[in-house]
Amino acid sequence: MAEGTFNHTDPMQNFIERYPQRLDALFYPRTVAVIGAKDNLGSVGRTIMANLTDGSFPGKIFPINPKRSEVFGLKSYPNLASVEEKIDLAIIVTPAPTVPQIVRDCVEAGVKTAIIISAGFKELGESGHKLEEEIIACARKGQMPIIGPNCLGMMNPIYGLNATFAKGMALPGNLAFISQSGAMCTAVLDWSLQEKVGFSAFVSIGSMADINWGHLIDYLGNDPNTQSLLLYMETVGDARSFMTAAREVALEKPIIIIKAGRSQEAAKAAASHTGSLAGSDEVFDAALERIGVLRVNSIADLFSMASVLSKQPRPKGPNLTIVTNAGGPAVLATDAAILNGAKLTTLSPQIIKKLDEHLPEAWSHSNPVDILGDASAKRYSETIDVLVKDESSDGLLVILSPQDMTDATSTAESIVEVNKQTEKPILASWMGGETVQSGADILSHAQIPVFKYPDEAAKIFAKMWQYSQNLQTLYEMPDVNFFQTHERSHSRGSLEVKKIIQRILMEGRTLLSEFESKQVLSDYRIPVVETLVASTVDEAIDIANKLGFPIVLKLFSQKITHKTDVGGVKLNLETAADVLKAFNDIKKSVAEKVGIEHFEGVTVQRMIKHKGFELILGSSTDPQFGPVLLFGMGGQLVEVFKDSALAIPPLNSNLARQLMKKTKIYEALKGVRGFKSIDMEKLEEILINFSLMIVENPRIKECDINPLLASEEEIIALDARFVLHDPEIPDEDLPRLSIRPYPYNYVLSTDLNNGLPVVLRPIRPEDETLVIQFHRELSENTVRQRYFEFMSLDKRVAHERLVRICFNDYDRELAIVAEVKKEGGKQIAGIARLSKIPGTKVAQLKMTVIDAYQYLGLGKQLLDHLLPIALQEKIEVIDAYILKENTGMLKLCERHGFILIEEKDPFIVHMQWRA
Repeated sequence: MAEGTFNHTDPMQNFIERYPQRLDALFYPRTVAVIGAKDNLGSVGRTIMANLTDGSFPGKIFPINPKRSEVFGLKSYPNLASVEEKIDLAIIVTPAPTVPQIVRDCVEAGVKTAIIISAGFKELGESGHKLEEEIIACARKGQMPIIGPNCLGMMNPIYGLNATFAKGMALPGNLAFISQSGAMCTAVLDWSLQEKVGFSAFVSIGSMADINWGHLIDYLGNDPNTQSLLLYMETVGDARSFMTAAREVALEKPIIIIKAGRSQEAAKAAASHTGSLAGSDEVFDAALERIGVLRVNSIADLFSMASVLSKQPRPKGPNLTIVTNAGGPAVLATDAAILNGAKLTTLSPQIIKKLDEHLPEAWSHSNPVDILGDASAKRYSETIDVLVKDESSDGLLVILSPQDMTDATSTAESIVEVNKQTEKPILASWMGGETVQSGADILSHAQIPVFKYPDEAAKIFAKMWQYSQNLQTLYEMPDVNFFQTHERSHSRGSLEVKKIIQRILMEGRTLLSEFESKQVLSDYRIPVVETLVASTVDEAIDIANKLGFPIVLKLFSQKITHKTDVGGVKLNLETAADVLKAFNDIKKSVAEKVGIEHFEGVTVQRMIKHKGFELILGSSTDPQFGPVLLFGMGGQLVEVFKDSALAIPPLNSNLARQLMKKTKIYEALKGVRGFKSIDMEKLEEILINFSLMIVENPRIKECDINPLLASEEEIIALDARFVLHDPEIPDEDLPRLSIRPYPYNYVLSTDLNNGLPVVLRPIRPEDETLVIQFHRELSENTVRQRYFEFMSLDKRVAHERLVRICFNDYDRELAIVAEVKKEGGKQIAGIARLSKIPGTKVAQLKMTVIDAYQYLGLGKQLLDHLLPIALQEKIEVIDAYILKENTGMLKLCERHGFILIEEKDPFIVHMQWRA
């Protein structure tokens, strides 16, 4: 039996049309009601009416105002109930206190979506926040999505819809612009009209009481008219919604963000503006790296990057080659490239020799390649032809400074010809005014980005490389042994640590002692120095004798976090007399500084004397992104050197390695100046296990290991500190991970009809190798029944395709693989997948079983496992598209409660399951 469902473009489009997207009525309304419509000069209601009626909007417009019989020549209605047609979009332009009742009216009238232009909500404080909550609670009961409040509105220039109070309509184009600031929208709109930049959507999102970044990214990411998404952001809002949508879309379309709030002062201004917490800027950068999104620092860069990425391929490396006819501009470009993270290509002797064949003796013989002021179009062409073939180079910047003998037009034409023959990005800087404009126009027309200034072009190249790096994070396959390490730690650590945390909370504490902290680390396979508690000096001496000198004594207290601050750490104790003195000194110091009640004894541990590096490994809770990991240089001066980097959990081996590489200490860890390399694989494993500990224990609020001593002999935690969330916070209100971790609760061990053991589990990134082998085992008939046409093996196992299959965002897609043991390892025998439709409670089922395991009940086992998962994931409808000839799959679905849905297609059967 070959099991499969249809996943082609047309049936999928039919599927989406049958279950309209949540925001269709917002972007493509057929009927619009303006509540608060006016024709008074200077009023917001008038401007919105003018924009709706002045454009090419093809739908009907219904002004709602009980005080008027007519607005803009259209009949005015006293309320929504009096409108004879169903309203797709309601635009609310009335004072904030009136909005809750209007929203109730909208829900009762069956309005599909609404934009609340009005201000006066959570940005004003508690009273406004309560008003907003009342509005959203009512809207959600009626399943009516809302944009705003406190927003400019939105435009769909392609559809002719201008539902804003901005001056004018955006030009149609392929850029989607979403902004949290209405003022930024109007400024960008004005600029775009001057620069002839067009948009597929132009949205002011306001305070995001309902519709958020994730919803809009999802919708516009699936919009065929949108090629790039540009975001002006002040606050993130629902971090998981944003990250899950952005990661999915970033694989197909560039998402470029400019976010206010880099400085503390700007962050405070953003918070007061939107009524939300701004969060750490460094955490935000770490989150964007994780999901393949590019951040820029200016509006100009926002549009420059969108333009460049739509015209030129991304660089595969950081190396930029600069060709110029003037030295000064090239120096500026070099600085800009290096300062923004790119590198200059080092010219090999072979490349220099080839260039010597075409260039005058006085050329620079290095990069930047200065071909002198009298460079002709031919000289430019011959130079670039050599350099694009240089395997060390990842992109070219061609600079032209107008000299008396310069032919800007012919030079541009020669570059256009070279551009057709390379897959490397080529950028140009045609410096000057009218004398070079014709050449710049030729380049622009040929999709070669042209910049007035070379440093701007070099900076854009560096940003292109940064974007490539971010996307590479999505495409990398973790090491195969990652999951094995992860699984061992999971099974061993989780239960014991939960018991420790529960006991501490029952005692009314949120601070773990050093002894308890090390217990937790040890349970997650993080090496710790053996630490014992002594409540008396005699106990301390006895333990010291057993452990062996030298010894370290530290204050044991359930209330004091930083022991060094109260004189609570004594190092390198060589004798029992030293222990006696140290014990009494710690006790006296604590009594004098904070009170004797804080002295509960000491901990005793051996003194580690390895020469090594003091590291820090920690976690804290960001107000928007939840738990965040930190790694870097540790010790007492950790806050002085500030050599650290952040990452969003969970980590795998690749992500752990990338986190380490972002620090300066990383190079030293690999060996430097007499120090041998530490065990880097062991350090990776420690980072992964630490990440797992944070993921599995949401009660942990803060945690750090400082120092984590790393030497060639061992890597060991010498001290640790844990703080828990307040026990009064219920579990459901604890900070949520911004990336959903691996769902272990969906792992099931069972048997096939022939008694063969099989493990049904969610797919994981490192399954890529097994999935390749899985596709090699499929017969042509099974492939056809799965894809409704023959798809070549090369296409099915392309890495870029398998990334999407294996790297599941478990909030969006759940693929269950059937893993069986095979000689020499493991094999995937079948895959069943639920793909959720964003904004709905609908999913599509796809299933494939390799030929050797058909007729063994595997399809039944997969579906038996998948349907209860669908219920837990709050999926209410599952659709399956099946070839009529695939009788086995049809019968399987029928036995599991799927019903036949009438279809016009003569070859495809549509079956549906409902919760």
